[in-house]
Amino acid sequence: MVAPSTTSSTRPRLAELYNETVAPKTAEHFGLRNMHQWPRPAKVVVNCGIGRFLENQKLKPEVRDTVIATLTTITGQRPVLVMAKKSVSNFKVREGAPSAYMVTLRRDRMWHFLDRLINLAIPRIRDFRGLKDTSFDRQGNYSMGLVEQAVWAEINMSTVTFTHGMNINVVFENSNREMSKFVLSELGMPFVRKEQ
Repeated sequence: MVAPSTTSSTRPRLAELYNETVAPKTAEHFGLRNMHQWPRPAKVVVNCGIGRFLENQKLKPEVRDTVIATLTTITGQRPVLVMAKKSVSNFKVREGAPSAYMVTLRRDRMWHFLDRLINLAIPRIRDFRGLKDTSFDRQGNYSMGLVEQAVWAEINMSTVTFTHGMNINVVFENSNREMSKFVLSELGMPFVRKEQ
């Protein structure tokens, strides 16, 4: 039995768009001569804070199962549990208590996730008028939040016991605010258009 060959058709669609169109266009727009200077998405981190669902510093089983199932379904990876590093009395958080579930996506899984986020999930957001373009840090990393998991087509809301949101961070290499915004816009990220 011969193993299936990995041809270009198995590569993520968004990765091919980046390599063939977006990266050269970005280099030309910002005057980057060396391809090692090109800004590129390095990873996507998806996390879901669970601190508010704690009861006596313990997580309810239905909350844990729902969050794990949601993140596993939308990312294709099992999330890891993140514990609180500090005690904060105002938020009723103790050191060592469960704080969040997190998934880090790289390479093909990252591109597939970004493709589904941009083209399937974001258009399903209720009363959507565009993403803020102010959520970039100095290194060009972009952060956004989703209020509920219902925007993902893979989630069957009839089996979900409660709704929860999540934070999505797109981490860039060799970038800044302007470059990252240019790359994400070219990939199809629907930012709010400014009136002129």
